[in-house]
Amino acid sequence: MKVKYKNLTIWITGASSGIGEALAVELAGRGARIILSGRNSEKLEAVKKRCKQSKKHIVVPFDISDVDQTKQAYYSAKEQATHIDWLINNAGVSQRSLIMETTEEVERQLMEIDYFAQTRLTRLVLPDMIDQGRGKVVMISSVAGLLGSQYRGAYGAAKAAIHMWANSLRAELHHQGIEVANIFPGFIQTNVSINALTGDGTAQGTMDDATNKGLTAKEFAKQASKALIKGEEYIVIAGQKEKLAMRVNRLSPPKLYKLIRESQVK
Repeated sequence: MKVKYKNLTIWITGASSGIGEALAVELAGRGARIILSGRNSEKLEAVKKRCKQSKKHIVVPFDISDVDQTKQAYYSAKEQATHIDWLINNAGVSQRSLIMETTEEVERQLMEIDYFAQTRLTRLVLPDMIDQGRGKVVMISSVAGLLGSQYRGAYGAAKAAIHMWANSLRAELHHQGIEVANIFPGFIQTNVSINALTGDGTAQGTMDDATNKGLTAKEFAKQASKALIKGEEYIVIAGQKEKLAMRVNRLSPPKLYKLIRESQVK
């Protein structure tokens, strides 16, 4: 039976801005009930108002890097929604610093937010999905998790890690009705580069040129929603340059990394 969005309750983390906000508005517009999460309750409430049939959506603010807050958020979401059909793990932070200029503390921070926080929340939600006999877990990875490049060493490693973890989860729980999808965004017009961590842990504070010229968050959300409802599991949403890089990588990784070295894309 084909799933319809109007029958789904979807929990989206990192929903206060960027692609999380765009996904919330898009999926709500298709009829889904959305649980919106992020750290800023005021921004989440503003996104909720942008969503179609705003009164039916739920705001659950929390800091995903905090273990106790994550547990309480899960209990709150479960109590208010009664069930969760999909979990879209979108919260995260990027990086803009060379490996030799990045402290271990910052690398651990990136891994904690972009990997451990995602798996932690997923483990909380999965038992309910298994009991339901159905559910979908969506991991927002990155093209950076498929192709290593300058200034994103730890970020790319975390996104590659969450990709592999999701692949294993799919293999382990498919027979229990659990679907798992990986989405790999390329450059998307959001504040991701402005909020990206530099080598000492401070935010970069500026917009990258490549990010500024990327796909819009709205276009990303449209493509993602169509792919997810069709049951696609490996979803690349990116511009032509990123897609070309992935094709070159399949044919000749050494040639790709020669191009990456020469490009110096930040």
